Amino acid sequence: MMLPAPDSWPTQLDTRHSLLLVDDDAASVQVLARMLSGLGELRFALSGEDGLRLARESPPDLVLVDAEMPGLSGFEVCAALRADPRLADVPVIIITGHTEVAVEVAGFAAGASDFIRKPPVAEVVVARARTQLRLKALGDALRASALTDGLTGLANRRRFDQDLRLECERARRGHESLALLLIDVDHFKRYNDRYGHVAGDACLREIAAAIRGCIRRPADLAARYGGEEFAVLLPQTDAAGARAMAQRIVNAVADLALAHADATPSCLVSVSVGWAAARPDLDASVVLTRGESLVEAADRGLYAAKAAGRGRIGEASEAHAHA
Repeated sequence: MMLPAPDSWPTQLDTRHSLLLVDDDAASVQVLARMLSGLGELRFALSGEDGLRLARESPPDLVLVDAEMPGLSGFEVCAALRADPRLADVPVIIITGHTEVAVEVAGFAAGASDFIRKPPVAEVVVARARTQLRLKALGDALRASALTDGLTGLANRRRFDQDLRLECERARRGHESLALLLIDVDHFKRYNDRYGHVAGDACLREIAAAIRGCIRRPADLAARYGGEEFAVLLPQTDAAGARAMAQRIVNAVADLALAHADATPSCLVSVSVGWAAARPDLDASVVLTRGESLVEAADRGLYAAKAAGRGRIGEASEAHAHA
C-alpha cells in the first residue's frame, strides 16, 4: 500500500499524544520537557528499567531515550521495546553526544527511528518529535484499516484470529476465563434473495452496530467472522457473563425490528448466538493457544441455537441434545 504524499499528512498533532522521556539526568529531562510541552502528555523515567515499565503499563506514542544510562542503556531500551509486540511500532528517538557513524548504525540496528545530538536544540527536538508522531499516526491508521472490516466497521477476521491467539495465551498465563460468542444472521440468504444485496449490506451494518452497542469494556472485541457471521471475544468472562452477553445481543437485534418477510415465524431479522467459556489453563480442550477448541465449542452452541428454532442462544452441551 502506498503512503500519502508528505504534504497531505495532518498538520495538527493530537494533543492526547503520550511522550515518554527516559534519562538518568533529571535536569536533562526537565530541559526536554520544556521543549516538548506542547506536543502532548509527557511522562518521565530516570532509568531504562523504569522507562520500560511505564511503556508496558501504557504504550506511549513516542519515546525519547538517552543513549548512555546506568543499567539498561538507551540502545537496550530500544531493543526491548522492539521485542514487545504491543510496543514494536512505538518510534524511539535516541539522544546521544556521540557523532561516530558506528553509534548511529548500532542505534538503527536496535530499532531506533531517529537521533538527536547533545546538547539538544529546541527547534530540532520539536521538528523530529513532530515527524515521528505524524508517522506513528499514519502507521496506526494504516494498521487499523488493515484489521477493520470495510462493510461493518468491526474488526475483520484477521484481527479476530490475532486477538484470539493473544487472549488464549493471556488467559492461560493469568489463570482467567475466556469466552467467545459466534453470531449468525438467521435466514440471511432468503433476505438477500428477497430484498437484494444492497439491502443485505445495510442489514449487516445495522446488526454490526447493535452488536457494537452491546460491548461494554475496551478489551472486548466484536468482529465480522465471515459473510453473515460475527464473533465477540470476551476476556476475563465466565459462563454466566458469556450467556448474559449472548442474550443481550439476541435482544438488541430483535429490538431493531428489521422486516424479513421470509423469516418464520416472526417476519423479522433475528440472530442465533452460540457461546462458550473456559479456563485455558484448566480445560484440556482449550490448551491450544490458537483457540480452535473454543471456536469449535461456540460453533456447537450456534448449531444448538439454530436447531432449537433460531433467534436464541445456545451452548455446546445443548448440541448433543439436538444431534
